Amino acid sequence: MNILGISAFYHDSAAALVRSGEIVAAAQEERFSRKKHDHRFPIDAVKYCLAEGGVAADGLDAVAFYDKPITKFVRILETYFGVAPRGLQSFMMAVPLWLREKLWIPMEIENSLDRCGIKMPAELYFSEHHESHAASAFYPSPFQSAAVLTVDGVGEWSTTSYGRGDGNRLELTNELRFPHSLGLLYSAFTYFTGFRVNSGEYKLMGLAPYGEPKYVQLILDNLLDLRPDGSFRLNMDYFGFLDGLTMTNHKFDALFGGPPRKSESDITRREMDIAHSIQVVTEEVVLRMASHIHGLTGESRLCMAGGVALNCVANGRLLRESPFKEIWLQPAAGDAGGALGAALIVWHKVKNQPRQTDGRCDSMRGSFLGPAFEDDEIAAWLAVQGYPARKLEPSAWAEEIARLIAAQNVVGLLQGRMEFGPRALGGRSIIGDARSPKMQSLMNLKIKYRESFRPFAPACLEERAGDYFELATPSPYMLLVAPLRRDRCVAVPKQELRALRDMINEVRSDLPAITHVDYSARVQTVSPQTNPAFHSILTAFEKLTGDGVVINTSFNVRGEPIVCTPEDAYRCFMRTDMDALVLGSFVLAKQCQPEWKDKTDWRRDYSID
Repeated sequence: MNILGISAFYHDSAAALVRSGEIVAAAQEERFSRKKHDHRFPIDAVKYCLAEGGVAADGLDAVAFYDKPITKFVRILETYFGVAPRGLQSFMMAVPLWLREKLWIPMEIENSLDRCGIKMPAELYFSEHHESHAASAFYPSPFQSAAVLTVDGVGEWSTTSYGRGDGNRLELTNELRFPHSLGLLYSAFTYFTGFRVNSGEYKLMGLAPYGEPKYVQLILDNLLDLRPDGSFRLNMDYFGFLDGLTMTNHKFDALFGGPPRKSESDITRREMDIAHSIQVVTEEVVLRMASHIHGLTGESRLCMAGGVALNCVANGRLLRESPFKEIWLQPAAGDAGGALGAALIVWHKVKNQPRQTDGRCDSMRGSFLGPAFEDDEIAAWLAVQGYPARKLEPSAWAEEIARLIAAQNVVGLLQGRMEFGPRALGGRSIIGDARSPKMQSLMNLKIKYRESFRPFAPACLEERAGDYFELATPSPYMLLVAPLRRDRCVAVPKQELRALRDMINEVRSDLPAITHVDYSARVQTVSPQTNPAFHSILTAFEKLTGDGVVINTSFNVRGEPIVCTPEDAYRCFMRTDMDALVLGSFVLAKQCQPEWKDKTDWRRDYSID
C-alpha cells in the first residue's frame, strides 16, 4: 500500500512516501525549488517521492495531509473576532490567502497528482497537526511503548500535546492551546533580538551561551505564569502576534529597555543576556513538562517532535536531568516531518497495521531519504559542463578526503541520499578540521557567509564519542548538545562585559573549531550501519591524525537551502572559498576549475556579529 504524506502552506513544506509501513522517501520542497523554507505546495517533492518509490499511474492508495485546514481557519477567525477592531491589517492580509489557496487542499492535491501523471486515490485523510508530529516521533522510533511530547508554535489550536504510544496505538491525552505557546514565546524573543522568526531560532540558541541569565526572573514575573507541571499562560499584554504584524509590542520594549534590535546591526550585551535568559526559561518549561509526563505515563522512554524539539540544548538537558532513561527525537521535527507523520497515521492507526521494533534501531534509515546521484550521472554531467575532476577508486576514496581535511582544506561533500530534516549528516555536508583554531571563523566568514558567533557541530565516530564528549548515548541526528570532556578543555579566564568579538576566537579545547563558549558542542555520532560512507571518512581521518572527529556543517550558504543536486553543489562550491568538492566518487579541486562567470558576491561582513 502506497501512502503519500504532505505538509504545506506554512513553512518547510514537504512530502513523504510510506509503503506498507516502510519509509521509502521524504524531502522538503525547498531543496528542489531553492527557496529556503518554501511553504508552497510541494509539487517537486511529491514528484521525487513518487519517482523514488516507482509508483505507477494508478499505484497510489491514499494521501494524508498533516493538519486540518478548516479547524485552523476557524481558530484564525475566532482570534481576529476576539481582538477586533484591532488586527484589521493582519486580517486583510491573511484571510484572502486562505480563501484563495489554503481551504482548497483536496483540489490542489488532485491537480498536483494529475501533473505527475498519478491518479488521485479514493482515500484522502486529514490528521490533526500535533497528531502528525506525535506520529512522526513515535512510529519511527525504536521503542515498543513510550511517552510522546510535541511542542511547537501552534497547529490548529494545540501548541503543546502529550500522551503515550504502545505498539501501533498512539493517543494524545492533554494539550496547551493557543495563544499560550512555548514556540511562539521563543519566536517572540527571536524577533526581538533581530533574527527572523521561523528560521532564526537556532541563532538565538547559539547566541545564548555568550550572555548571562539576568532576565530570567523578569520573564517569569511578567511574561508567563509557569506552573509545576510545565503548563503556563502567557501575559498577552506584552505580545503583538494576536492583533498586529509583529511578535512583540511597545510594552515588551519597555520591559527590556528599548526597541527590538534591527537585523544586521551590532549584537550588544542586552541581546546576549536576553538570549541566555529565554533559553533558560525554555529549558525549565520542557524539563517540568517531561517530569510531569513521566509521572503520568510511567514510561521510561520519551519521543519528541515539533519545532521546539530542534532546540538541542534543551534536549541535552532533558537527557541528563529528566527522569526518562532514553529519548528519541524525530530528525525532521518541524512541519516537514508532519508529512511523514500523517502517512504513518494512515498505515498504523487507520489501517490498524502493526509496528516492528527492536528497542535499538529506528526506521528512519539515518534520515537519508532524499535523492541520490550515481557516478554515471555525475560523470555525464561533469563531461557536459567541462568541469575537470578526478575519479577516486573505492579503496582510496575515504583516505583522500581525510588527507584533504588534515591539510586544512574545506571540503564540500555530496554523496548518497540527501538528508530529510534541517541537519546535514554527511550526505550534503561541508567538512573541515575540528582541531584548527582558525577554522570556525574561516568557515563562517568565507564559506557560510553567516554570523561569526555561531558554532559548528562535530561529527565523530559513534564508538569514540565518549572520548570527546560527556555523552552516554548515540546522537545520530545532531539533536543533542553535550559538554566536552574536561580533560580536553582549556581554561579561559572569565572576564566581565566583554564584546562578542572578543569571545568568539578563544581556544577552549583541543578541538577549538567545534567548542562553543560554554564548552559544549552539538554532537553527531556516526554509525557504520546507518552512515557507512561518512563513517569511513572519519575512520580514515582518525588513522591519519589520531582524532575521529571533524567539523560537519550543512552544504549551503546563509539564506540558501542545503544543496540537492551536483549542480547545486558546484554552484555553492564556486561561489565560496571552499577548496575541494566531492561528488560521489569524483573530487574537484578549486584551482583546476574554469573561471566562474557568475560574479554574484554572497559575502557580507559579519566580523562583529
